[in-house]
Amino acid sequence: MTGIKRRRTRGSALVELAFVMTPSFLLMVWVIVVGLQLGHNVRAAQVTRDAASMFVRGVDFSKTGNQDILVRLASGMGMTRAGGQGVVILTRVTWISAATCASSGLNPCNSDRHVITQRLVIGNSSLRTSSLGTPVGVDSMGIVGNYMQDSRNVATFPYMQLASGEYAYVAEGYFDAPQWRFPGFNNAAGAYSIALF
Repeated sequence: MTGIKRRRTRGSALVELAFVMTPSFLLMVWVIVVGLQLGHNVRAAQVTRDAASMFVRGVDFSKTGNQDILVRLASGMGMTRAGGQGVVILTRVTWISAATCASSGLNPCNSDRHVITQRLVIGNSSLRTSSLGTPVGVDSMGIVGNYMQDSRNVATFPYMQLASGEYAYVAEGYFDAPQWRFPGFNNAAGAYSIALF
């Protein structure tokens, strides 16, 4: 009787192993993918923070040599000076008070609003636009012309309230990671980060 029972249960251990190993293997792959994406997000945040730190200290990113420094900081993330798989958007924002508008005698004027006074884009500008807005009339140095009157240069800036004459230096970074797009997983593999000084 024991020989017959043993023959019937012999294959069940293999079936049980298959039931346990399938979800375990999928869980292990998921942990690896999430770990890689987390590392990518940390690197994107570091590059963005470093760019904002240099921008607030007066590094002129309109010069190609300084743009190359930023590209070297993002090495391994696929960013180039004017393309690739990453973009860093640098923005200087200020507050235009009603008193400033009145003393300037401007009408219309972007009074009591945050405005974009400088915008520089390094990398692939088609990957992402700025969450602060897209200014018009930007020269080769990144300086925004007519920011006091043109309403298209008003910034969407919910982070802090600036006083008249104060500036906020903002860096936004987005780095795509198409190599980590797997079926059934989060396919928004890009990493976005923002740093304010």
